[in-house]
Amino acid sequence: MDDTSSTASKTALMVCAYRARASRWATPLFVDPWAQAIAGDEGEAIAARLDAHFAHMERWLALRVAYLDRLVGNAVDHLSIRQIVILGAGYDTRAARLPRAGVRYFEVDHPATQAAKRARLATLANYPIDAATYTTCNFEREDPIERLVASDLDPHDPVLVIWEGVVPYLTEAAVRATATRLAHGLDPRSLVAFDHVGKKLAAGDVKPAEREAATYVGELGEPVRFGIDDPLPLLVDCGFRWVRSLDFNELALELLGDYVRERMFRFQHIALAAVRTPVALWP
Repeated sequence: MDDTSSTASKTALMVCAYRARASRWATPLFVDPWAQAIAGDEGEAIAARLDAHFAHMERWLALRVAYLDRLVGNAVDHLSIRQIVILGAGYDTRAARLPRAGVRYFEVDHPATQAAKRARLATLANYPIDAATYTTCNFEREDPIERLVASDLDPHDPVLVIWEGVVPYLTEAAVRATATRLAHGLDPRSLVAFDHVGKKLAAGDVKPAEREAATYVGELGEPVRFGIDDPLPLLVDCGFRWVRSLDFNELALELLGDYVRERMFRFQHIALAAVRTPVALWP
């Protein structure tokens, strides 16, 4: 594997391992046939250590993936979006799992993580590696919109941006800067989806299990830095004029048919934002 893999995201590998597990449920919310091979023993070992601190992570991750998968279909079918950007892609496989005629996927990530991913994909005989356009971006020094346009994204056509599993690990300044660029640099018909955690979870003001889980993720090299209870004021400041939000208890009730307060899912949310009010039925 490329030497740059030594600095690749370990949490992204962990997420891939959880996708593999969720794909093996008796009634799965989604199926990722490549996740197990991509995650390998390393990813599973990282996930297994987190289980001891936060046993509900697998369900939480499955809900997030399933909802965002459904959002892809809704954006394509109801908003006529033909460009999907996976921002901070990690080991995402939506380009392979959810292909649609005429739809292009762009995966944007730090060069080290993207190199590690492509090295793993190259070992899989049946993975359609050309299903996505890969765009490297050092987010500290480069503009993701400029990098995407250089990779042939059309900024005058609407885009669905999936910003999954990234925002909690950024500073507020970085979140604001990126959200502002998405609002002003893309077609106003575009839609941005991202998950975020509440202030209490980010500050460690939660039960010991959740606090220990956050500490463990930090030890992997990506500490939780940012939490926000209501993203509306921030998103308005960044230029968005339509915002929707839901928490993971709502998703669990709909997709799993249960409500378990002890899972602490109320501290985790998914936000949708657009510059122009979209016309669609929302998943």
